[in-house]
Amino acid sequence: MTAPLLHGTTRDAVWTGPVIDCDVHATPPSLEALFPYTDPVWVQGAQERGWKGPNGQALAYPPNAPTTARDEWRPAGRPPASRLEDLQQHVLDPWRTEFALVNTAYGVDSLRHPDWAPALARAVNDWLIAEWLDRDPRLVGSMVVPARDPAAAAAEIERVGSHPRIVQVTMPVRSERLYGQRVFWPVYEAMTRHDLVMGLAWGGTSEDAPSPTGYASWYAEEYAAEIQVYGAQLTTLIYEGIFQKFPGLRVTMLESGFAWVPTWSWSINKKWKGLRREIPWVDRLPTEIIRDHFRFSIAPADLGPDAHARRIIEWLGSEDVLMFATDYPHLHTDDLARVLSVMPESMRPKVMHESARDWYRLDKVLS
Repeated sequence: MTAPLLHGTTRDAVWTGPVIDCDVHATPPSLEALFPYTDPVWVQGAQERGWKGPNGQALAYPPNAPTTARDEWRPAGRPPASRLEDLQQHVLDPWRTEFALVNTAYGVDSLRHPDWAPALARAVNDWLIAEWLDRDPRLVGSMVVPARDPAAAAAEIERVGSHPRIVQVTMPVRSERLYGQRVFWPVYEAMTRHDLVMGLAWGGTSEDAPSPTGYASWYAEEYAAEIQVYGAQLTTLIYEGIFQKFPGLRVTMLESGFAWVPTWSWSINKKWKGLRREIPWVDRLPTEIIRDHFRFSIAPADLGPDAHARRIIEWLGSEDVLMFATDYPHLHTDDLARVLSVMPESMRPKVMHESARDWYRLDKVLS
């Protein structure tokens, strides 16, 4: 069966082994869809105010932007990725997916109310469990948290984190504070105690500009500048000593690409060597920490010519750091056959299923 991402060929022509998709999205079709899972006081508040939901999702993914959804994944009359049956038809069935990790995209962090934001996160997580995870055994979930409020985020992890099909906590890559700072320690303590991965996801609403040095004139600039934010978060998590404080913490970079990782890693290696007296808790090369504590989804791949792509794969220094993702329903122009062709044959099963199975402890889901 032909599926999107395969450019007219078939899944079996590209890959015949198991498939684990580490990044598909579920989007509530409306705020009203969350009302059955929302405390009545907030339902009443939304109705009185005429509030239709947080705006963060539309800022990160403008509804009509080509990158927001593939044309073949845009259903008539409802938002993309808002119905389980669409995910099944578009991705799970044609790819014969063993597991898919559902990341709920809703922009909870763009709601600044200190009580409403946690209530909205609770509603989104309960909606995800009831209407997606409970209805298809191939799905595991990434819970959302009110990322602006570390104490409330930790409390939501305590509430939902022990659910057997929740394997990750989504944190938007744009944030008011760098995630390496100590105010987030309660969040990481809760994550590691529940053995959950931290998933750094595209977007987020902070008080500052979405680029490191101001507001872009065009969405295309903002879209391109997001990689700098991923690099900043990776650096702060390493330099602030999060993995010495929480050695069990695992972080997945979602939608960040990976072609930038080798050169960024070399740069922070160099800075660490020159300034390590300032951060003595970082007791080994940042590249070694990245290989132990970070994974990267392959959508988008952002690869150049084949010779350069092979070199980038080699420079990553480990066959375990990449994981397959369709990033449903978002549009990327990657050719999976080509992505697999530029990596060693021994790496391909790790990318397509083995690394994600280990990283997310998916064998426990089956037990």
